[in-house]
Amino acid sequence: MSAMRHRPMAPPGQGAGAGTAGEHGDSDDNNFTDDESSPLTHDIYGGSQRTIQETKGWDVFRDPPIKIETGSTANQECLELTVKILKIFAYVITFIIVLTGGVIAKGTMLFMTSQVRKDKKMEYCNKDLGRDKSFVVRLPEEERVAWIWALLIAYALPEIGALIRSARICFFKTFKVPKTGHFLFVWLMESLSAVGMALLMFVVLPQIDAIQGAMLTNCLCVVPGIFGLLSRTSKEGKRFVKVIIDLAAVAAQVTGLVIWPLLENRRELWVIPVACVMISCGWWENYVSPQSPLGLVRALGRIKEEMKYTRYFCHIFLSIWKILLFFTVTLLIYWAQGEEPGNLFAMYGDAFGPHKIIVYELPAGLGGVLPDTLESANIDTVDVDAAYNTVVYVLLLQIFGAYLCYIFGKFACKILIQGFSYAFPVSLTVPLSVTFLIAACGIRIDDPCFFHDTIPDYLFFTSPSNFRFNNFVTEQMAWAWILWLLSQTWIALHIWTPKCERLATTEKLFVQPMYSSLLIDQSMALNRRRDDQADVKTEDLSEIEKEKGDEYYETISVHTDRSSAPNKPSIKSSDNITRIYSCATMWHETKDEMIEFLKSIMRMDEDQCARRVAQKYLRVLDPDYYEFETHIFFDDAFEISDHSDDDIQCNRFVKLLIATMDEAASEIHQTTIRLRPPKKYPTPYGGRLVWTLPGKTKFITHLKDKDRIRHRKRWSQVMYMYYLLGHRLMELPISVDRKDAIAENTYLLTLDGDIDFKPNAVTLLVDLMKKNKNLGAACGRIHPVGSGPMVWYQLFEYAIGHWLQKATEHMIGCVLCSPGCFSLFRGKALMDDNVMKKYTTRSDEARHYVQYDQGEDRWLCTLLLQRGYRVEYSAASDAYTHCPEGFNEFYNQRRRWVPSTIANIMDLLADAKRTIKINDNISLLYIFYQMMLMGGTILGPGTIFLMLVGAFVAAFRIDNWTSFHYNIVPILAFMFICFTCKSNIQLFVAQVLSTAYALIMMAVIVGTALQLGEDGIGSPSAIFLISMVGSFFIAACLHPQEFWCITCGLIYLLSIPSMYLLLILYSIINLNVVSWGTREVVAKKTKKELEAEKKAAEEAKKRVKQKSMLSFLQSGIGDNGDEEGSVEFSLAGLFRCIFCTHGKTSDEKQQLTSIAESLDTIKHRMDTIESAVDPHGHHASRHGRRRTTSSGSKDHHLLTSVAEKSGDESDESDSDTSAEPKQERDFLTNPYWIEDPDVRKGEVDFLSSTEIQFWKDLIDQYLYPIDNDPVEQARIASDLIELRNKSVFAFFMANALFVLIVFLLQLNKDKLHIIWPLGVKTNITYIEETSEVHISKEYLQLEPIGLVFVFFFALILIIQFTAMLFHRFGTISHILASTELNFCKKKSEDLTQDQLIDKHAVEIVKNLQRLQGIDGDYDNDSGSGPDRIARRKTIQNLEKARQPRRQIGTLDVAFKKRFLKLTADAENNPATPILTRRLTMRAETIRALEVRKNSVMAERRKSAMQTLGAKNEYGITTGAPINNNGALPNQRSGRVSNAGISIKDVFNVNGGAAEIYGSNGGGTINQGYEHVIDEDADGNSLRLTTRNPHPHPHHQVSWGQNTNGGGGNGTGRL
Repeated sequence: MSAMRHRPMAPPGQGAGAGTAGEHGDSDDNNFTDDESSPLTHDIYGGSQRTIQETKGWDVFRDPPIKIETGSTANQECLELTVKILKIFAYVITFIIVLTGGVIAKGTMLFMTSQVRKDKKMEYCNKDLGRDKSFVVRLPEEERVAWIWALLIAYALPEIGALIRSARICFFKTFKVPKTGHFLFVWLMESLSAVGMALLMFVVLPQIDAIQGAMLTNCLCVVPGIFGLLSRTSKEGKRFVKVIIDLAAVAAQVTGLVIWPLLENRRELWVIPVACVMISCGWWENYVSPQSPLGLVRALGRIKEEMKYTRYFCHIFLSIWKILLFFTVTLLIYWAQGEEPGNLFAMYGDAFGPHKIIVYELPAGLGGVLPDTLESANIDTVDVDAAYNTVVYVLLLQIFGAYLCYIFGKFACKILIQGFSYAFPVSLTVPLSVTFLIAACGIRIDDPCFFHDTIPDYLFFTSPSNFRFNNFVTEQMAWAWILWLLSQTWIALHIWTPKCERLATTEKLFVQPMYSSLLIDQSMALNRRRDDQADVKTEDLSEIEKEKGDEYYETISVHTDRSSAPNKPSIKSSDNITRIYSCATMWHETKDEMIEFLKSIMRMDEDQCARRVAQKYLRVLDPDYYEFETHIFFDDAFEISDHSDDDIQCNRFVKLLIATMDEAASEIHQTTIRLRPPKKYPTPYGGRLVWTLPGKTKFITHLKDKDRIRHRKRWSQVMYMYYLLGHRLMELPISVDRKDAIAENTYLLTLDGDIDFKPNAVTLLVDLMKKNKNLGAACGRIHPVGSGPMVWYQLFEYAIGHWLQKATEHMIGCVLCSPGCFSLFRGKALMDDNVMKKYTTRSDEARHYVQYDQGEDRWLCTLLLQRGYRVEYSAASDAYTHCPEGFNEFYNQRRRWVPSTIANIMDLLADAKRTIKINDNISLLYIFYQMMLMGGTILGPGTIFLMLVGAFVAAFRIDNWTSFHYNIVPILAFMFICFTCKSNIQLFVAQVLSTAYALIMMAVIVGTALQLGEDGIGSPSAIFLISMVGSFFIAACLHPQEFWCITCGLIYLLSIPSMYLLLILYSIINLNVVSWGTREVVAKKTKKELEAEKKAAEEAKKRVKQKSMLSFLQSGIGDNGDEEGSVEFSLAGLFRCIFCTHGKTSDEKQQLTSIAESLDTIKHRMDTIESAVDPHGHHASRHGRRRTTSSGSKDHHLLTSVAEKSGDESDESDSDTSAEPKQERDFLTNPYWIEDPDVRKGEVDFLSSTEIQFWKDLIDQYLYPIDNDPVEQARIASDLIELRNKSVFAFFMANALFVLIVFLLQLNKDKLHIIWPLGVKTNITYIEETSEVHISKEYLQLEPIGLVFVFFFALILIIQFTAMLFHRFGTISHILASTELNFCKKKSEDLTQDQLIDKHAVEIVKNLQRLQGIDGDYDNDSGSGPDRIARRKTIQNLEKARQPRRQIGTLDVAFKKRFLKLTADAENNPATPILTRRLTMRAETIRALEVRKNSVMAERRKSAMQTLGAKNEYGITTGAPINNNGALPNQRSGRVSNAGISIKDVFNVNGGAAEIYGSNGGGTINQGYEHVIDEDADGNSLRLTTRNPHPHPHHQVSWGQNTNGGGGNGTGRL
């Protein structure tokens, strides 16, 4: 039944006969569908006539929209240029650091292994010992022991890092225990790697020279090479060629293992193949694939998949084991070489302490040739002091070189500069190391003293004997090394083609949790994770279409972490597409605010359309693709209609929204646009308006009637959560796994009705969501917009709040409040236990009103945090919102915010123990930090008061008590006024006091400066002030885009007493006031209510008269008001003087009203009798504005009973006094508001019965309007006052005690104080009489509590400043990752045609789909030079503008119109559009686009000639023509069996009578996901329902055009 088509009812007065137009189902006259070939710019509001737009000759002058750049669209070219320059620096600096770190780590490792060689002899510099003599040195055992320990430490440190990381994640997060067999296999491979490393470091490398050692490190890829070869699948392209190269690479690696053992014929060198193969086992995991054709490799692939969850648990044990095993093997090697293993411990002290080096003087006859033995008696020796610290310095160089290489390499991967700044330097490390070693060894052999002042003369690399560069090519196997280097590059080729997303986690970037310090470049290359998922190629599109049963091409984002859904074949690729629902709440926004919001949505619409079209027509992969839909929830959207109190109409704010849609669209697309009128739906909660925007996304406005559904923002949020996540998702007839995948990739973008943002801001938030699956919500940087001092204050306040406080929360824990004006929430997180359901809690207690209703955004985040989710802040995601410009509005806003903030943080702190346990991101330290902030907030007024007292003393030179009295009096007076007076008086007094305090603060600033001058720069106040100002300034410098916010700091300073003293007092004392306080307007009243008010006023007037003095004098005279005078006056009711009296005219209108009321009562009774006699024939005659007052009644949307009607309706007045019969109305069928001309003459449609039932159930369960029960309201008011009194008392006592203690200590500072060591004043007195000099020192005396408080605030400042620095680095990384450098990558000439299109696809589409200029629009400011105004073709342009033309209003049609005209032959087609500034008229670009166009066209033509319909998940019954094989042609793709199809038909996906399903054209809506009642609801749309083996007759689906039939009786609701 839900799939039944609901057509609009005939307008009143036309009846069934008016439906004859329905006979022509595909007639344009009745077609209000979102047909993409229909212009959005036509004036179709008047009904069915669609004529070509004509302009009269006298009315051709234009007023095109002017592009105004404010807020999010402000010119940011300077910032963009700065970021690009910064990215260039990032490229270069990262490249240099990775390469330098790698070469230093490699060189120091070879330097250390060179000193480990037993009995190492080398020539010694004779500079200090004798120029004419030759010397040789042999390293003592102590020196060797030191270098062995250095290698042990260098190996162990990264393993210790892995242990700490694994322990932290296992203890604070979750882990999984592996299977025993799997663990043993991983243990074996890691053990082999550790043993191989020990053999390489202590056996192999010491036996060969340093140059050979550097080359040998390119031969550590044997096992990865073999596994990579065995993991090749038949599906890979060019598999045969790749296998051949794999074999060659493995062969080259093997030759490196045996070439030196064979050539040099030394037995110990046969350890080389053993060590190298064992080391290469450590990187097995990265090269096995579960899709391998070999069973063994597949089994290893399954272990690899499990390791994603068990890795950190395994590495807690493996890290310790590998360190112990490496150390044990080292001891065994040391023992095998004939040494005593105990020496490693016995000589440790001597090795790292002072010891001697023995230098041997060679006899002249040896001629510099080193003898085999140095013990002969005739050789002299010299003892030289060892430079024992050298080993420490080299070790530190090795550690930091490797660490910097790893850290900056990871940074390069995160910000997507991996090719140049990661792969390139990693591949260059060994060649550069070899080059330096060749140079260094050659120089050292020629001149042993060359490095005399740099490196101790007894230490150097093991150099080849008789080394000459020409020998390098032949003897050093340079030719073979080139092969080894190339083979390693091939095996690690994946590092050149990364597929990771921006800011990917370490787990996504690397296999092992840490790096190998001794082999840093091999570790970086082979440990960098290979991305298993292959690119979706153009050839695979048909496969995807068949799988999805959908004509358009969508791609699963390459960001998707496939490991999150292992072994779930039921999940479709479309389920992982990002879906963004923007959900805005509106109430009483102004036109300017609405336009900013609508422009933001239009920009999103344009961006989404460009991404969709780029994938559909240009066949590109877009990692940032998303589906988008807008929902606005309009609170209190209806008012009493002008013509009758019984009917309702949309209020002026809804009408304002409708009126501003076209203006916003025109401003964005820079051409005059008139959107098609919205489709109107009556709904159980009020109504719905649905627009289709130019980019084909839906813009749905839900109009809430507060008499049918609960109003206010929180209940609007409940509406969209339950509607989008409950009804639209959980009720889908799909598997649980698919729902889970969809929920994880569904995001709710919560917005306010005045927000201004760009699509990039949303993309950055989605990036955060994709990066961390535990992220429940993410918010951006909110910038206040407006003018005036209050806005300037908020500019600085928001800046400091985001720069310091939000950044700190993000870094050390979680953000506590993700503001509802611009935040992204993950659907799956909201659907969790105790989140959505708990959010529906009705406020029944006083504290609920404060915590739940006054600060709903913060409460929702608190619920997410208490369920373990993380909430983050992205400083790069900018949004602009209107902030209060007036003092009263600002105070009322903060009156809501302050108590709700305190209540929610108190709730979190009270539940801290459980929250810490369940939420990995919240620690005890973070809770302590929040406690400190809470303490500061509560004691803030007392602190400010004491500050004012002290400042008065310093500024006005008065004593402490006088200052105390001056300050306490206005504060107590203000508190008294807040308790006793109305809000407007409180605000007036606050405003006066704020002004006075601002003036006083200026004096205080001067006084404080004088005091600091006296106390000196070393006083605590001076240090704190300088630190605070300095941190603010540095923070501003680190936020260059927002630097000028700091100029508002002076206003902030002057406002401190107002904002931190008066505002806090106002908020706490008005805790019992739970009204919204901002955007309040007077509601429209019924005539009956107006008359009741008038009567009440008259009664009050009479009562005043009767109670006045000497009322007995007036008794019986003039009481009835039957006399009035031309001139009259009275004095306090004592007497009244009337001159020129005359009789008062009778009020005919009142008499007529009385008659109308009587008639109305009779009519009501007649209706009651009629309904009792014939209950089925009677319909509700009115909207039913009045609800019964019973709080238990929830059936407000059903027809009321006879008894209720007779009771409730008898007192309602009917304003319609005419004799015409009143039209019967049902609010779900024909409410009055849908006929309102201000709502435009759009199509009327109806919800499915399923959705209607959903809304009725939801309203019954959670959203029924709360009755105005006077007793209940009185109870709540009483409870709120009691809560207020308790809060004020607690608040007052805490501050009073604090002030009392500190003030008394201040008075008695000379008795109880702490001496401050800094800022000492030294007084020197010279007494002439005695010639004595007296020197006295005067110390500052501080009271203990004050000092504690200064340190308390200083600690908070330090924490926030440090966290801000870290967060800035993360934000800059995010910005750099999102910045594209076109001139830093390959030039366009070097790119293939496909690469050129892929790179600029979205940008190209955005320019091709522009509506401006598509219909001959002209640029009025074209041309340049001194005469450009005179040369302007005004008359020609006006003539051109008046030519009749059929406008194109949808973006994809504009794209296709230009796309089809594309040709590389510019001479024959000079109208080829300009693409972009960088690609303007490039022949390569045009040619590439033309090739892509022809390819797509040919592919579609080929598909059109094939029989489609083999797979159909949905049962379809249709009157559409069936093709020759009896299958339904796929109208969605415009594919019909016609070989002679034209180009235009190929692209016109909406061609023909049997149009496509939905109005999306190429559509973004995934119909497996979009509920059937919520798509475009066009007159010619096709309904799909799931197959039913026993179909019910009512479940048949038909083409919408034919629904009305011939007689127009097909319309109806089931």
